[in-house]
Amino acid sequence: MKRGVGIALLAAVAFALIFLARMPAAWVLPAAAPHGPCVSVEGPLWSGTCTGLSVQGTPVGDVSWTLQPLRLLSGKLAAHLTLVQSPAQAAADLELGFGGRVTARRLVADLPLDPQLVPGVPQSLHGRAHLEIALAEFTHGVLTQLAGRIEARDLEDRSGADTALGSYVVIFPGGSGEQIGKLHDTAGPLALEGTLRLTPQPGFELQGLIAPRQGAAPEVINNLRFLGPPDASGRRQFSVTGTF
Repeated sequence: MKRGVGIALLAAVAFALIFLARMPAAWVLPAAAPHGPCVSVEGPLWSGTCTGLSVQGTPVGDVSWTLQPLRLLSGKLAAHLTLVQSPAQAAADLELGFGGRVTARRLVADLPLDPQLVPGVPQSLHGRAHLEIALAEFTHGVLTQLAGRIEARDLEDRSGADTALGSYVVIFPGGSGEQIGKLHDTAGPLALEGTLRLTPQPGFELQGLIAPRQGAAPEVINNLRFLGPPDASGRRQFSVTGTF
């Protein structure tokens, strides 16, 4: 009798897993207007695609996911996500856990510095951003750990004549405590080194030393004069704070 109950229970679990694996994602994630977040939803629940995702009326792009069902046994919802909003694209392993914790691993993203994609970017600033983040952890919406690199490539100021500003990278080592990244230039008319400290607001504190290289555009050199006189090596101190 007990054996029969056990077999029946295993059969019920197997049926539930098969049902969930084959359940259309559209049953859980409704599509189309007026209130659906997606224009269309394709594929099963465990591996599907949401085309034309919008969040609070803001277009996000096309999102594909592959869930990792075994992580549910540890009380975590985990999935590999891919986002495409031409010309931007991103992919990451995302995990939602207890206590309001969200963890992203192996995040790789390429996107233009467009105010619609990156709020706060000046309209006159053009370029691209590239991210390679090994680990980013949030608790109740606050960033508590960051390990990886963020690059700003081929920056240009287009407020007047197109002025090249160069390329830069900030590298965060990870670990607990304050998240402080090392910042330096990788190419262009400015020699820069400094630190970027992330604050809980959320916000940032950016400070360092900067100097023009030989051949820098007159506009670049003139703008640096607002930072005050240079030191003996020709570098000027700068400090910027802000919120996201």
